[in-house]
Amino acid sequence: MSGSVLSVRDLTVRAHLDSGPRTLLDAVSLDLGRGEILGLVGESGSGKSLFCRSLVRLLPSSLLKIESGSVLLEGRDLTRIDDAEMLKVRGGEIGMIFQNPTSHLDPVMRVGDQIAEGIRYHQGLGAREARAAAVEILAQVGFPDPGRQYDSYPHEFSGGMRQRAMIGVALSCNPKILIADEPTTALDVTIQAQILRLLIDIRDRRDLSIILITHDLGIVAQTCDRIAVMRGGKLVEEGPKRTILTRPQHPYTTNLIDSHPSISGEMPAPSLEIAGASRPAAALLEVDDLHVRFRGGGSLFKGSARTISAVAGVSLKIMPGETVGIVGESGSGKSTLARAVLGLTPLSSGHVTFDGIDLAQQRSAGLAKLRRETAMVFQDPYNALNPRLTIGQMLGEVLKVQGKVAAADIPARIGELLDLVGLEREFAGRKPRSMSGGQCQRAGIARALAVEPKLIIADECVAALDVTIQAQIIELFRQLTAKMNLTLIFIAHDLAIVRNLCQRVVVMYRGEIVEEGRSDQVFARPKHAYTAALIAAIPDIDPDKPLLQGPDRRREPQSMSVKRMP
Repeated sequence: MSGSVLSVRDLTVRAHLDSGPRTLLDAVSLDLGRGEILGLVGESGSGKSLFCRSLVRLLPSSLLKIESGSVLLEGRDLTRIDDAEMLKVRGGEIGMIFQNPTSHLDPVMRVGDQIAEGIRYHQGLGAREARAAAVEILAQVGFPDPGRQYDSYPHEFSGGMRQRAMIGVALSCNPKILIADEPTTALDVTIQAQILRLLIDIRDRRDLSIILITHDLGIVAQTCDRIAVMRGGKLVEEGPKRTILTRPQHPYTTNLIDSHPSISGEMPAPSLEIAGASRPAAALLEVDDLHVRFRGGGSLFKGSARTISAVAGVSLKIMPGETVGIVGESGSGKSTLARAVLGLTPLSSGHVTFDGIDLAQQRSAGLAKLRRETAMVFQDPYNALNPRLTIGQMLGEVLKVQGKVAAADIPARIGELLDLVGLEREFAGRKPRSMSGGQCQRAGIARALAVEPKLIIADECVAALDVTIQAQIIELFRQLTAKMNLTLIFIAHDLAIVRNLCQRVVVMYRGEIVEEGRSDQVFARPKHAYTAALIAAIPDIDPDKPLLQGPDRRREPQSMSVKRMP
């Protein structure tokens, strides 16, 4: 690293509201060295994303103004250049990877064309050369069949694949500075490690400077050179990563570090094993030889479509009050299994029995029971909430439909639900577009709790949350399962959280269960090579631990023998 490529001095941003001006960024000063990776950490609403958007003058509202300060890119003040020049800076000199790929990928444009567009605009290549370069970038960011997937649309991919496409779009412009806003939020641990190593490799090859916004201190510890900590729009602490992680000076930084989930931390109490004699004999949820197949890949001219097995012969029993973690890479079938269990995806064959009712044989009765007694927290907090409703209206709608709370008591219950998930009660009057990703996800969890369910399926429900709120939500789930005999299926790519929350863990790979058992046993002595690779890829808060360790670092290890469906 040599010299500063970016120097920010006293950057102040205010929102001009009817109630008066409100300071969102308060005189933030920060330097980014050439070839440096700077980790920007802090809770949701601390100003991390707003700070980075201010650098390229992409403020989320016309009510927000840069009041004072300077942003010097190699000596040129970006706050003073005209819009035409700033258009060239965006992408060409400063690239951005946004937190929510669904909102930033064009839904009616092929993924490959979106990458090629930046290559043609900023590098001046022809259509054929740009396509070849885009295919190469798709391969770099982890697309298994980039030549074919170039012509696919964003809706055809999982959340993790869409995030990889977003990373590809940013890299296509060959920028000097890359701002990565939670770039691995939706990715499983092995692909997360690949993407982070890719960013490090690109930094080394191109002398690229990177600002990495993240709530995962494990990522910061193993990826970044320096750490800057923000809270309430202010920069409270910055310095070399080892100094910050081992000798934090600010109490807020200490709290962030203490909240980080550890793979070697305390295991959940094995209450189900101890109380085995009093546990009900009947499973709340039983999955027997479940298959879910989709047709895909065909066209009018190329003939019939091939069949894709998303879930291939899964059998599973979950007892009342049990907390089960389901882990695996993107595309392993975790979310498809969850949707099939809730009746949201048709079963190709097999059985799903919830509280004694078989969905395959009693579909109407089963669906009615599922809607009354189950809830799901989805992975994408923005698309899971109705943008036209306030959070209070959304929760009130659920409470009215369920009919478990008297109409007069609904406002008070809405307040209680917001308290449970760590949102201030004034959020009842706000709409999703005015909230951060973490705040939207907490609202989604409140909606699930409003049903007063027997079973909650949480699909990556803490992926978008900072570590302190993650800890609060995990503790909340712990309390709910203990007090209400709530059954929880927790789908996640963060194995440290699964280990600390769940009594049992199920590992899925290519639609099949390859390993399951008590969490302490699986994490201490994994029997399958794939499980061992997942555990080895977990980012650790120790800055001296390599980014990725384990028996096999490849995307699809040949040593992992998994039975395939004919």
